[in-house]
Amino acid sequence: MEPKFSVECQGNLAKIELCGRLDANNAGVFQEELKKLIGSAVDRIVFYARDLEYISSAGLRVIIFAKQKIGAHANVYLIGAQEAVLNTVKMSGLDNFMFIQDTYSE
Repeated sequence: MEPKFSVECQGNLAKIELCGRLDANNAGVFQEELKKLIGSAVDRIVFYARDLEYISSAGLRVIIFAKQKIGAHANVYLIGAQEAVLNTVKMSGLDNFMFIQDTYSE
């Protein structure tokens, strides 16, 4: 599956949809999309990951970038992630600063 990203900012909410694989081949493109949100008043960063099949360390770094550069004080949510993605996130320790949920309601 080709990677597909959708980044949308609605007021103080950044909605990010992830599909396919997030790895070294496309993490840079994804990070460039997220850079467009720097300076916005985001206090919630929501990654919709139901269709994300795989995330590498490069993809994890982009999530860290989002937290540090877009919303240092923002709450970060990972929604609907598949088991393989969840395992990677948990092994990296990123689950310590994110809310991991099946669904998200605004």
